[in-house]
Amino acid sequence: MAAASTEPPRLKQLLERDPYLAPFRTDFQRRYSLFYNRLKNIEESEGGLDKFTKSYKTFGVNQLADGGIYCKEWAPGAEAVFLAGDFNGWNPSSHPYKKLEYGKWELFIPPEDGHSPVPHGSKLKVVIRAQNGALLYRISPWARYVVRDEDKVNYDWVHWNPPQSYIHKNPSPKRLKSLRIYESHVGIASPEGKVASYKNFTYNVLPRIKDLGYNCVQLMAIMEHAYYASFGYQVTSFFAASSRYGTPDDLKEMIDVAHSMGITVLLDVVHSHASKNSEDGLNQFDGTDSCFFHSGYRGNHQLWDSRLFDYANWEVLRFLLSNLRMWIEDYRFDGFRFDGVTSMLYHHHGIGTGFSGDYNEYFGLHVDEDALCYLMLANHMINTLHPECITIAEDVSGMPALCRPVAEGGGGFDYRLAMAIPDKWIQIIKELKDEDWNMGNIVHTLTNRRCEEKYIAYAESHDQALVGDKTLAFRLMDAEMYTNMSVLMPLTPVIDRGIQLHKMIRLITHALGGESYLNFMGNEFGHPEWLDFPRIGNNESYHYARRQFNLTEDDLLRYKFLNAFDRDMNKLEERYGWLASPQAYVSEKHESNKVIAFERAGLIFIFNFHPYQSYVDYRVGIETPGKYKILLDSDAGEYGGHQRLDHNTEYFSEEYPHNYRPNSIMVYIPSRVALVLHTMDIPK
Repeated sequence: MAAASTEPPRLKQLLERDPYLAPFRTDFQRRYSLFYNRLKNIEESEGGLDKFTKSYKTFGVNQLADGGIYCKEWAPGAEAVFLAGDFNGWNPSSHPYKKLEYGKWELFIPPEDGHSPVPHGSKLKVVIRAQNGALLYRISPWARYVVRDEDKVNYDWVHWNPPQSYIHKNPSPKRLKSLRIYESHVGIASPEGKVASYKNFTYNVLPRIKDLGYNCVQLMAIMEHAYYASFGYQVTSFFAASSRYGTPDDLKEMIDVAHSMGITVLLDVVHSHASKNSEDGLNQFDGTDSCFFHSGYRGNHQLWDSRLFDYANWEVLRFLLSNLRMWIEDYRFDGFRFDGVTSMLYHHHGIGTGFSGDYNEYFGLHVDEDALCYLMLANHMINTLHPECITIAEDVSGMPALCRPVAEGGGGFDYRLAMAIPDKWIQIIKELKDEDWNMGNIVHTLTNRRCEEKYIAYAESHDQALVGDKTLAFRLMDAEMYTNMSVLMPLTPVIDRGIQLHKMIRLITHALGGESYLNFMGNEFGHPEWLDFPRIGNNESYHYARRQFNLTEDDLLRYKFLNAFDRDMNKLEERYGWLASPQAYVSEKHESNKVIAFERAGLIFIFNFHPYQSYVDYRVGIETPGKYKILLDSDAGEYGGHQRLDHNTEYFSEEYPHNYRPNSIMVYIPSRVALVLHTMDIPK
């Protein structure tokens, strides 16, 4: 890295690409300077970024090669620190830590006859003598395994050091050009009303994901969280894989099996906030409210009721960066979806704030540049040490350059979620009659993305499946899903409309909305009802905390049609790679006809959203002349369609310009149908 420069080395390219950013050049310089100086300090003071981010191997409780135990903690507010547990009869003072500089404490326990003095599976606690003299029994922030007995409220820290750990057998897949992401939650991945296991996901769900054509699984709720109903977003132990689904080795096996199938595995990482729990969480670890977090008002998220990290703190950077590295190197995760990035980027956390796209919203004193600097450091570390890994930002604000390289002054992410798309579909279905759907507005929402920043398109995610909201299928078909999804029942107008639009919405989002695609588990086949975790408000019921995959296996139910379409849509993308292709050329968005047509990856996509009007000999402009055939037809019988198209039909182009394209074809497009065509003159 260049020696004293505060300007990003490639900022010029960024500003040339987006001239509207030019007035904010000094902001980019200041942000990069902060990143550069922090990285330089790490290199000079900690022996390099590599060593600094390996701190998970020295902090917490770690087994040494000779059988001894080395313990290290950061507790700047503590008067004294001890280790207690089964190994010493829970004596709170027999094993004191030695105080080091900068609030650190260490302890070495020699081996006993060549064996570890702390047996595998034994319980531990760090005992903190607070400034007021009180003894606080805490779980180490670096704990690798915590469990909760059924008769207890809080989690216990269990020393995880099995005689033989799981050994990964399969290499990680190569970095994917087209990401087709299956957003998943291990605990609900079963039709049964219980917490499902890593083993269940490994042997029952991964084969299903592979069959559906998804090449990436994004795992939610893996970082340990005491409250199951938080969906994993109130993390209590950052280095521990959730024990409610099984052991750390079970998770390692699950990832290894996914890799054997060629499936990339991403972790939904929560570094935007932490649970307020202190007995089994990170909060008040050393007896103060400023350990890891901002003190006072700034350290609390008013909507989430959680603690907010102090990203300017040296030890917080060590903790979070090491956390990312541990998940990559110990468990072999292939990257991360960073949750709550909007909350991190702004001091207002996005609360009560709308984003219009005005660039002044992204620069100024309201931006938390310490948090942005942490994200730049995180992406720099991952890109430097593990360049094959992928990072995704969940940011609703649209921060410019968030997904451009750090060297340009960007945030360094590979992808950002296209969060406006699901909101648009909800608004359309909820507020407009089918005849009033605005084709131009749909196309604008699907194509409105920042220049040369990659977006993950999705029609819906877990957010829309949660209780209090509705999935697309439930919005479209509602109560009739309970009575009219059987093929033995007459096809009602509501179910017919729902099935056809469900397929069309997903395909146009997949093909036009971004450079990657995401689906939440079960939504591909129109999973009925909502998602609700056991809690007091529902009498601790698991009835809605499950995924009824069995519905797609019942040949008498119409869910099989949506499932088959989703699979074939993904398999078609795998074959032609439109997600990795340049943005589509939209040749038509006809308001009265309700027709959208575009070309991408050498394919022609045609959508007729009209509720009842079909079109014979409809002219569609195309770039490449030739003979075309149908590759995918949402009206096919195997997808619950009305079979109005003959798939043996050949469509010959004419040298007849139309909609600014040099050639055109004439097609029959029935109402509420999506078609994908490809020229037979170019084999694939």
